[in-house]
Amino acid sequence: MTSALDPTPLLPMLRRLADQLLVGELPVVALVRQPVDAPRLDPVEPAVQAEMARLLSSLDRRPGPIAVGVGSRGIANLEPIVRAVVAELRSAGWQPFIVPAMGSHGAASAEGQAAVLAGYGITEERVGAPVRATMETRVVGELDGVPYHVDRHAVDAGALFLVARVKPHTSFHGPVESGPAKMCAIGIGKQPGAALVHNQGGPGLTRRVPLAPRVAERAGLLVGALAIVENQRDETALVRALPASEVGAEAESELLDTARRLMPRLPFEEVDVLVVDRMGKDISGTGMDTNVINRFRIVDLPESGTPFVRAVAVMDLSAATHGNAMGIGNADFVPARLLAKVDLESVYTNSVTAGPIAIERPKIPMVLASGRDAIRAAVTMTGRTAADVRLAWIHDTLHTEVLAASPALLAAASGLEVLREPMPLPFDAEGELKPLLQD
Repeated sequence: MTSALDPTPLLPMLRRLADQLLVGELPVVALVRQPVDAPRLDPVEPAVQAEMARLLSSLDRRPGPIAVGVGSRGIANLEPIVRAVVAELRSAGWQPFIVPAMGSHGAASAEGQAAVLAGYGITEERVGAPVRATMETRVVGELDGVPYHVDRHAVDAGALFLVARVKPHTSFHGPVESGPAKMCAIGIGKQPGAALVHNQGGPGLTRRVPLAPRVAERAGLLVGALAIVENQRDETALVRALPASEVGAEAESELLDTARRLMPRLPFEEVDVLVVDRMGKDISGTGMDTNVINRFRIVDLPESGTPFVRAVAVMDLSAATHGNAMGIGNADFVPARLLAKVDLESVYTNSVTAGPIAIERPKIPMVLASGRDAIRAAVTMTGRTAADVRLAWIHDTLHTEVLAASPALLAAASGLEVLREPMPLPFDAEGELKPLLQD
């Protein structure tokens, strides 16, 4: 990690200011559960095998070496899914190997990207195919006026298969958003390809993401994809194998509609303070899913809709994000311990590659000495008291079924099951908030 953000010398000053300026009392919170529609696929591997067998039996293409693109998101059951994809490809006569398909993530280095995959269990020993990581690309066509880059190993193999989760994107909306088409447009293009595709911001992504699979198809590379949809409990809801012609087309668009219906959400119209245990790239490309907190922080994109969240206090980075705090600008208050984990190289590489959509997202929030002080600052600056502040507390934006809420917020909500009556927020001896949920 290359972080130079050591807040230790600032701690005495931060504690003094907290004592002088911040409210002393915080609200109690009740633990509640919101109703969810959560179809679950279990077991997962047989379903993947059946989908892959259906797709592979329909291909009119001679098997050979094939690159299997896998990204940097924390997808549920990713290891068994990739293992099943590899096994079915090999059974059909293909020679699969894994390539990282994550744009500039992993600090835009081959070693960093291989390490991200290894953290998810994607290694040769565990999935049965070697991992070939490189940041080298080949230009194989033109995408909406810019060169279309593809991982060198995939081009050398002459065949590409993608494994990706379908979900609403955190920066643009269109017929297809996050999923195989986006991986085809951005992930497989490494840093140079990702930077070019991002250079016109959200409008450019809306146009370019659906076009990329057509360019890859014309180049003879794209064989197909396994699309994954998850439920509100961060579980696999369904898997669908798509031929190349359906990647970025109607079939993927229909899966996006399903993913949007099943995605996590906050059950409130208006929140004064949102407390989030952790953020990270394994949770969302922006650390916290902008669709959940309804906070996009994109230049020229007006904020609107619900929920309206006045202040966001984030307590920590996830371990799997490896210091990449991309999207930290969507938070308003953080404790010093979070700042100390930020890897500026990863954040800045990711942000510059993302171009116009990331101008505001790497900005550092107000830093406080502890999680308690970060929440106190949020309550103070919203002008609320412990009695009237509408405070919600979630583990992260992937897990919102069980959450905590202050009495003032619960009074404005309906349909929630109370699991535990209001209690004080649980802080440890250092003033750090204990996690709402245990991993």
